[in-house]
Amino acid sequence: MGLTALFAKATVMTLGLALSSLVLGLLMAVAFSLAELSRCKPLALTTSTLVAILRGLPEILVVFFVYFGSTHALFLLTDEFIEVSPFVAGTLALSLIYSAYASQTLRGAFMAVPKGQTEAAVALGISRSHCFFRIILPQTWRHALPGLGNQWLVLLKDTALVALIGVNDLLLQARMTAASTYEPFTWYGVAALIYLAITLVSQHILERIKSRSNRHLTSSNGVTEMPVDKPVNPGEATA
Repeated sequence: MGLTALFAKATVMTLGLALSSLVLGLLMAVAFSLAELSRCKPLALTTSTLVAILRGLPEILVVFFVYFGSTHALFLLTDEFIEVSPFVAGTLALSLIYSAYASQTLRGAFMAVPKGQTEAAVALGISRSHCFFRIILPQTWRHALPGLGNQWLVLLKDTALVALIGVNDLLLQARMTAASTYEPFTWYGVAALIYLAITLVSQHILERIKSRSNRHLTSSNGVTEMPVDKPVNPGEATA
């Protein structure tokens, strides 16, 4: 297999790892943010503690904990050595890291949606689940999108960490090629250009998604509509 095919395969592996971590991490982030906003204090405290621990640890340490820790845990449970796939362990570790930061972005976005909208929906006979998915979640998505987009770019670069547990991603492929050809600058440069290209494409897609999610806030000439000030009642002004 030629070097071009090897780098193409490593690029697909990197993208697959990043996208699977993004999907799983977003689901976990929604669960974490809702748990932190829950009225159940033990649940909120436990989730906040878990998120604080994940945010306080270096990313590479989380990767090692998940990879080696899961293998050791399976050995204790089954009394047999079962090796966890580096791809599965890397996906789980990156999902945990991403969800810890994204949950804080989503928590702020949930709090930015006025509670009166839920109360109004319930008063109109709309179920709470329907209100959450059709009214609250779309607005939360719009508020959270810029922060989640930045965290996606960080996640994309964090995929290089899983090269240390044996996932054949771009960094590991560049390192092996550099070792065999004695041209480290060239092959690390190739890996850097591929990462940069993926980042630029991601930024373009994110801008399109943000424009689409905010399309109802802009007028036909592209100027953002500002909220109209409510006229002040003279009686209220002097009160």
